[in-house]
Formats: sequence, C-alpha cells, structure tokens
Amino acid sequence: MRGWLGRAVPLAALVLLAGPARADLRLCNQTESKVGVSLGYRDTQGWVTEGWWELKPKGCETLLSGSLVARFYYVFAVDYTRGGEWGGRALMCTRDAEFTIRGIEDCLARGFDRNGFFEIDTGEQKNWTIQLTEPERSPATAAKP
Repeated sequence: MRGWLGRAVPLAALVLLAGPARADLRLCNQTESKVGVSLGYRDTQGWVTEGWWELKPKGCETLLSGSLVARFYYVFAVDYTRGGEWGGRALMCTRDAEFTIRGIEDCLARGFDRNGFFEIDTGEQKNWTIQLTEPERSPATAAKP
C-alpha cells in the first residue's frame, strides 16, 4: 500500500500543475526604470485604449488575459524613473489616471490627452509577450513566449 501512495502523490502533483496553456498579451519591462504602460487595440466594438499598468524594473505584467482577438496592438509607455517615453505614430487617447477609453477620434475635444503609440504585429498569434527595452537600443521588441 505504501508503494502505491508514494507513486500517486507525484502523479497528482503533475495533474494539478498541467492545466490548459494560457494565452495572454504580456509586457515585460527589461529596463532599470519603473514604467507606466497604456495599450490600444481594436476589438469587436471598435478602438479602445486602456492604462495604466505600472511595471517595476525587470518586471512583467499581463495586459490582456485570454486569446488575442487582434493582430495589431499599440503601446505607449512612460519612464517614471528617468523621464522619457516609448511612442510611435498611431495617435490614440489617454489620460493621466487609470482609464478605458472607447474611440480614438477627437481625444482633446473629449477631454483626453493624445499620444503616439508604437505598433506591435503579433502575426495573428493567440499569445504574445512584448519586451520593453532601453530607448537607446530600440523602442521595443516583441517576441512569442
């Protein structure tokens, strides 16, 4: 009886650990700075921007849980420690406090800020991790986990 129990416990541990594979959009801050991140994407109802996620130096955060619904995602990030930002050409709405904003038009007229986001092409993968790197290297790199 003891031999059976000795084999059953490790098997039960494997069953508990082997859940379904997660599909998320994650961002990892590979810098030495604390950063704030906002995200833009198109869902079934149109454009949406969300923020702010605060990431510690060398930390990661799940921005969206579940399978990705879009091919392209857009990121705007601010370096809270040293100043500066990571941005791009896609203009979208943001605000200083936590936000979810529907639509990317007339940001200023609607009382929001407007910032340039850089594009991430996930290649229609269902799971993606963005690596935010130091500005002198590149704005950001993206890679599958």
